[in-house]
Amino acid sequence: MSHYPAAGTWTSCPACGRHVHQSQWGHWQQCPYCHYWQRLTATDRVAQLVDSGTFMPLKTTAKSHNQLNFPNYDEKLEQAERKTGEAEAVTTGWATIGSWPVMLMVMDSHFMMGTLNTSVTRRMIKAMQAARQRAVPVVIVTASGGARMQEGLYALVGMNLILAEVARLAAAKLPLITVLTDPTMGGVSASFAFKGDVIVAEAGATIGFAGARVIQQTMPTTLPVAFQSAERLLEHGQLDAVVVRPELRSYLINVLASYQQLGRPDHG
Repeated sequence: MSHYPAAGTWTSCPACGRHVHQSQWGHWQQCPYCHYWQRLTATDRVAQLVDSGTFMPLKTTAKSHNQLNFPNYDEKLEQAERKTGEAEAVTTGWATIGSWPVMLMVMDSHFMMGTLNTSVTRRMIKAMQAARQRAVPVVIVTASGGARMQEGLYALVGMNLILAEVARLAAAKLPLITVLTDPTMGGVSASFAFKGDVIVAEAGATIGFAGARVIQQTMPTTLPVAFQSAERLLEHGQLDAVVVRPELRSYLINVLASYQQLGRPDHG
């Protein structure tokens, strides 16, 4: 019998490096020593945000294809599916949050860093179209490194296609709430992440376009402390709020209730 702990019993905190037992991370997946928030899977995020038992996945046949014959892309997709149990980097579906109906889209950084590609684009567009048909608010939880390099221009086109659908939501006067989590970078931050009527970020999230290391190597320059942090973006007026994970569901409930009480203003 082995004296070593079972695999996965202890993990090293990405922020402070301390060894943390799986039981110490707790329900909210926070380091007990430095209070770093672990990145959640789409399944975990849905479970924390929606009313129990109300999430109904939106049926879709959208599937990634190696259109550019990019080396090893097919193998990476298979690995990501095995790792996450998901078919793509976004999960979409109907749900209620505090009894308010929503169309929920949750990106998953565990699936190829939540990158935007043709399949993710089609899934998000279909979800927003369904939301317009039922006239319900849309909540997008972002967690992405940007556009998927293996699909090149095909992935970048998705930015504009999603923005076009966001414009149709605005024309229909349906609220769009974007929840920016760690990380929200690249083409996602440059497009729909900041197009919500309400833009809220999870505490501790890194949000930006190019990474800090790339910026430092390109300019070169010395970046401010906590550069690209949710808290710093709030200070500069780019967010409506920064909310800690245990309070995020309550925040969304209040926002959804406010829209019902005050009407449905146009997108800003």
